[in-house]
Amino acid sequence: MKKSIFTIALMLVACLTAQAQRFALIDMEYIMQNIPAYESATQQIEQSSKQWQAEIEKLADEAKAMYEDYQKKASTLTDAQRTAKEEAIVNKETELAELRRQYFGPQGELAQLQEQLMRPLQDEIYNAVKEIATAKGYAVVTDRASASSIIFASPDIDISDEVLARLGYAN
Repeated sequence: MKKSIFTIALMLVACLTAQAQRFALIDMEYIMQNIPAYESATQQIEQSSKQWQAEIEKLADEAKAMYEDYQKKASTLTDAQRTAKEEAIVNKETELAELRRQYFGPQGELAQLQEQLMRPLQDEIYNAVKEIATAKGYAVVTDRASASSIIFASPDIDISDEVLARLGYAN
């Protein structure tokens, strides 16, 4: 008898605990696409990226031309001339690798630009989500776009439009 009462009490506590936790979803991609500043930032990043890529391609073409010229003339060059040309090619390729790292590396200008332009938007969204979650008592708010393990979620728990409204971008 004591065992069954304990089991029932334990199940009751577990059910109450499970019901007490409220969950919500947001779709970060959807939210970002509905914020005009995101589109502007994306265009600025894309424009800079294309410009930097063009610089890199120009340098790569120069290195390729130097190598092809070297291959054509290698048999007529002295050892000293060959060594000088090889060093020039290696230096150009090193310059190319350094430029790639400078623009597109983990700490490169592209990463810094993305951080500079996207961080304020992400912070705004985070603060809006936090305010909504606190006001409505959500224990967890998950991003549908990054949560690949979510197979199905009721649209009733998606608060993306509410976040947009809190940010002043009502849909």
